[in-house]
Amino acid sequence: MGDARGPGAGSELAGLIARHGARDYADLHRWSVERPAQFWREVWDDLGVVGDPGDVNVEGDGFLGTRFFPRARLNIVDTLLAGDPASTAVVGIDEDGRRRELTVTQLREEAAAVAAALRAAGVEAGDRVAAWTPNTIEAAVFALGALSMGAVVSTASPDFGPVGVVDRFGQVEPTVLMLASGYAYGGRPIDCLDRLPEILAGLPTVATAVVVGDDAAGHVTWEDWLAPHRGRALEPVPLPFAHPGFILFSSGTTGRPKCIVHSAAGVLLKVLSEQAFHLDIGPGDRAMYFTTCGWMMWNWLLHGLGRRATIVLYDGNPGYPTLDRLFAIAASEQLTFLGLSAKFIDTVRKSGMRPAELHDLTGVRTIASTGSPLSPAGYDFVREAVSSSAHLASISGGTDICGCFVAGVPTQPVHRGEIQGPVLGLDVTVLADDGTEAGVGEVGELVCRTPFPSVPLGFVGDDDGSRLRSAYFERFPGVWAHGDFAERTASGGFVIHGRSDATLNANGVRIGTAEIYRIVEGLEEIEEALAVGQAWDGDSRVVLFVTTAPGAKLDDDLVARIRQALRAQASPRHVPALIVAAPELPRTRSNKLAELAVADTVNGRAVRDTSALANASSLEWFANWATENS
Repeated sequence: MGDARGPGAGSELAGLIARHGARDYADLHRWSVERPAQFWREVWDDLGVVGDPGDVNVEGDGFLGTRFFPRARLNIVDTLLAGDPASTAVVGIDEDGRRRELTVTQLREEAAAVAAALRAAGVEAGDRVAAWTPNTIEAAVFALGALSMGAVVSTASPDFGPVGVVDRFGQVEPTVLMLASGYAYGGRPIDCLDRLPEILAGLPTVATAVVVGDDAAGHVTWEDWLAPHRGRALEPVPLPFAHPGFILFSSGTTGRPKCIVHSAAGVLLKVLSEQAFHLDIGPGDRAMYFTTCGWMMWNWLLHGLGRRATIVLYDGNPGYPTLDRLFAIAASEQLTFLGLSAKFIDTVRKSGMRPAELHDLTGVRTIASTGSPLSPAGYDFVREAVSSSAHLASISGGTDICGCFVAGVPTQPVHRGEIQGPVLGLDVTVLADDGTEAGVGEVGELVCRTPFPSVPLGFVGDDDGSRLRSAYFERFPGVWAHGDFAERTASGGFVIHGRSDATLNANGVRIGTAEIYRIVEGLEEIEEALAVGQAWDGDSRVVLFVTTAPGAKLDDDLVARIRQALRAQASPRHVPALIVAAPELPRTRSNKLAELAVADTVNGRAVRDTSALANASSLEWFANWATENS
């Protein structure tokens, strides 16, 4: 049984269904993928995108040949800051409870000062700037100011250590780096300035480092940087639709993290369609998604400004000082939209806490969940202990598209354990290994068969596009294969079963194994390492298998040093749940680690191909380990 939403739910979506005379959501979705030029133009017009769309909506064909609005001229900041000048645009709350807010007018003024300061620093349209920062108002201001003058923005959270930051921003080659002098997490102050010299040494392109805080360690403070430019008018520069706006990071299984270049306008159109039609965010709403600046959901939330909503930024530990912190903010800020990770929902569920008994959450109209699959028990918990009336919208997509493939459908019933349906404009389905469409209830690869505006422009350094094609289109030629196991349900929904490739998913952030290996194998006691994700307790956990050097042993001391090295040099998300000594790691005949084979084995799946393995018998040990540890 599902539970339907109350009268008036999903007004934007309901209006679209009625306007097109569609029988139901499935009928509307079919139209949206069959008529992409008409659908995406309606998104532009109906959702108030500011700019000139031009006289052509879509041209070309195929994922790499399709161009959306090829003659358009716009700047997304005009849309993001088009709300009532006196309305509250953004609220920032830190772990210590300090709260600030800016109106639309004030946000425009601050963004204008940033744009002028960037120009004074020599930044031009197309140049890249970066922010290594907590989730603060300054981070949003910096991004908006940069976008307004055509700069490309890339962000990372401050829990990334020097190696993780340089691995990312070193490829981006920013000229300006914005950062905070420090932040608090879990009640503990954390200094960022002590890591700054090592980071700047690895980023030779940075000419200006701007520090938010009183101590700038010899660099310019945020206030001093902006002071000469306050009072300037915000004058966003009109740009082509395909002008780059964001660089996000999605790690593969080899090499440094992939730097994914996104069109600012493409992300705007994609995210606005999701927020309006699938998550019921609109003018006057108050929306918060718990995220850091290192996750695509930060970019996603920023676009809530384009829905004329107030966005609420929280920086800190979501469970500090007590596990109900986010629910307390939802009540005090009168949120209508609350976004959480599935892992956090599960943590609260296991604690026995019942948030609705502690806080008035009746104003929350939509609760979204992403980062990993939301279990049936998670659905039950939200309905029983958080809100019986809110639309529970599990969503799934990726950094690769800065958006969703499947999401909530507020005009339809919610079925526990399922994501309600494919998003509008995307022909999402599940394919079997042979490329045929999998039947209902059959697990296969989640794919998309139609192009959409937020298909990446490319990867940094991938001049011939070979890495982009390899990442998404080699599995099924001409079809986007996202790397998720999924199944379609009888109700028209989807169940996501986790990653189908060797990329790790650590609480919603994709982590490349190469990032882990480089650090762990730097310890003299470790000979080799191999990391995989294992389905565990309704979610997933990262398991790191290592072989030790002759005479060395994986004891408690070495395990602690591995964890500390990963936490300090990469980030807390890189620290595995388990570290296990293995007698031998399987390798291909070309001497590459066989991560997929181990991932299949520890998850109880048939190994897809052992013909390339030089030591296939080594998988027997992993199979026995999985039997004892699953």
